Amino acid sequence: MSGLADILRKQLAAVADPSRAPAMQAYMKSAMPYLGVSAVPLRAVCKQVLADLDYPSPEAWRDDVLTLWRGAEYREERYAATELTGIRAARPFQRIEALPMYEEMIVTGAWWDHVDAIATLRLWTLLQNDPVPMKRAMMEWAQGDDMWKRRSAILCQIKGKAATDLDFLYACIEPSVDSKEFFLRKAIGWALRQYAWTDPAEVRRYVAAHEDRLSGLSKREALKNIK
Repeated sequence: MSGLADILRKQLAAVADPSRAPAMQAYMKSAMPYLGVSAVPLRAVCKQVLADLDYPSPEAWRDDVLTLWRGAEYREERYAATELTGIRAARPFQRIEALPMYEEMIVTGAWWDHVDAIATLRLWTLLQNDPVPMKRAMMEWAQGDDMWKRRSAILCQIKGKAATDLDFLYACIEPSVDSKEFFLRKAIGWALRQYAWTDPAEVRRYVAAHEDRLSGLSKREALKNIK
C-alpha cells in the first residue's frame, strides 16, 4: 500500500460506524465488506486528504488510483479511489490514456455504485477532451460482452444536455436495445430520460419509433419526465 492509501484507510476508519457496515454491505450486495462510512463523512475525508495533492505526471496519479483500488479491503476505499480520479490536480490527465485505468475499475468494480460514477463523470470528460478515440472506444464497449462496459457506453453522455451527440447515443444503445439485462434496460431509459430535459419531443419520437423493441422499463424511464 502506498502512503496515501494508508492515510486514507486510517482516516476512513476514524469516522466509521461499524454498526452500520452490515446493512450497507447487504444493501449493495457486496462481497467486499464495508467499514461503515456513509457518503457525507467519506467525501469530507477525501476532501481533506486529496484536495491539495499534486502529481508530476499522469502516470503517478494513475499509479496511486490503482494502488488504492486494487489494495482495497473495504468498499469505501474503492469509493475513495474514485474520488481521487476527480481531483483538481488530475484535470490535465483526463485524456484517452486514462481509459485503461477506468476500464479496469469498471470491469473489476462490476456494480452500479462504482460503474455509474466513472461512466457519467470521468468518461464524459474523456469524451469531451478526446472525442474521436473515445467514440471509437465506446462503440467497441457498446458491442462487447461485458455488461458494465456496455452500460458505461450508454451512460457516458448523461451530462451532455444540448452537447449530446444523438447519433452516437443511439448507436451505443442499439446493441443493447433488445437485451433482457435489467442494468442495460435501466441505462437506456436513464440516458433517454436525461436527454428528454433538453428535447422531449425527440425522446418521444425515438421511443415511438422503437416501441416494439424497447423494454417496458426503458420506455417508462425514458418518458418519466415528459408531460
